[in-house]
Amino acid sequence: MDNAAPNHSAAAAAAAASGNGVQASGAGPEDASKQNLAQVTSSIQKTLGLLHQLNLTVSSFNSASQLPLLQRLNALVAELDTMQKLAEGCNIQVPMEVVNLIDDGKNPDEFTRDVFNSCIAKNQITKGKTDAFKSLRKHLLEELEQAFPEDVEHYREIRATSAAEAKRLAQSQSTLPNGDVKVKAEH
Repeated sequence: MDNAAPNHSAAAAAAAASGNGVQASGAGPEDASKQNLAQVTSSIQKTLGLLHQLNLTVSSFNSASQLPLLQRLNALVAELDTMQKLAEGCNIQVPMEVVNLIDDGKNPDEFTRDVFNSCIAKNQITKGKTDAFKSLRKHLLEELEQAFPEDVEHYREIRATSAAEAKRLAQSQSTLPNGDVKVKAEH
């Protein structure tokens, strides 16, 4: 178990180097963040393994197991220290609702489910409003066409010209009609 400690210090040194803004050539900030997260995840798994071993040692404790117990405690403290240093390089924000759910002994997936359900409900409300405005626009155009047929025809020509120009401009700028920019997948 003690032979793993040098690897942790090397990982901590690598994390410290990437955490102070020094990055390997070609690695972007997103890659460094993913690497830091992977190192923290690995450290968490090692800590869980050490806690399991410590639990086994304590549950069958006798005077002969005092030295292995101390070694495992030292390894746990060293791993927790490594985890703390690695975690400083990660920028992960966890909503307090998730932490509260975990504290209450509930599944944090409930938070995700509630957020999705809330987004779906808000999306349906927005879609209803959009549909209502489209219906109002259609109704107004019908009423205006009965009262001012030439003006409505002129308006429709202007709208068609404007829409064609916007579509042509969007295609020339590699943007989608909704204003988003097309992104090419890098492989």
